Amino acid sequence: MASSTLTTVFLPLALAVVMFGLGLSLTVADFARVARVPKAALLALAVQLLVLPAIALGLVLLFELPPELAVGTMLLAASPGGATANVFSHLAGGDVALNVSLTAVNSVLAVVTLPIVVNLSIAGFMASDGALGLQPTKALQVFALVLVPVAIGMAVNHRFPGFSDAARKPVKVLSLVVLAALVLGAVFADRDNVGTYLRQIGVVVVLLCLLSLALGYLVPRLAGVPEPQAIASSFEIGIHNSTLAITIALSPTLLNSTAMAIPAAVYGASMFIPAALLAVWFNRRTARSAASHAPSG
Repeated sequence: MASSTLTTVFLPLALAVVMFGLGLSLTVADFARVARVPKAALLALAVQLLVLPAIALGLVLLFELPPELAVGTMLLAASPGGATANVFSHLAGGDVALNVSLTAVNSVLAVVTLPIVVNLSIAGFMASDGALGLQPTKALQVFALVLVPVAIGMAVNHRFPGFSDAARKPVKVLSLVVLAALVLGAVFADRDNVGTYLRQIGVVVVLLCLLSLALGYLVPRLAGVPEPQAIASSFEIGIHNSTLAITIALSPTLLNSTAMAIPAAVYGASMFIPAALLAVWFNRRTARSAASHAPSG
């Protein structure tokens, strides 16, 4: 994809807005909270970092995706949870504080794990000669893209809590607008191939979303994690930061591939439906459970 104002200027700025908005909702205590619920946090992180890439790899191989779409799918799976997970977790009755903590930790870990997954995927699917991928200098760019705006947002939240409270909702709305713009931009940039891509990747992305949501809930529950924390884990693992994946794929200084951005773009446009349906189901089930345990009379 040719370098343009969209990919060299707008994309990094757009991601900075999203990550700054995440930082506005974080404090140092959010990182410390993980130590107070180690079982739930460690299980969620294990599923996110180990199980999910394995599931994505299985889907890629099962559906025999073309190399660039395969790498894009692995990039999506390696991306940390998105801030939207907090919203769905709240609607579903999940432990939103755990969501916030997991998002914070995942974003830090992704600086290391995401380049590893992407490089292994490129080496495996594209027989790369080393010209592609996220080498150390590019990995530092990922670090800057992810953690610098988050750190600035956290600093603003600490120093100006009133401003942070007022700005949080507008920035969240702006983040959703940014996501929509990135999805449309990625699709438009390779519009001649969109129909083919959708046929190749649509089912894979939906299955990845459904399996992520299901495993994120079932693994903690089977291990005895309380329901609210399992719900938080479900949405944290099932809802990825597709803005980050699209930015890394499209950026001329990183992967510079429209095709690699397509899985995240399709995911970003489609994940709201299963996530919303699951949130409604959790909410109604919790309400029925509460009603059945309510004292009569």
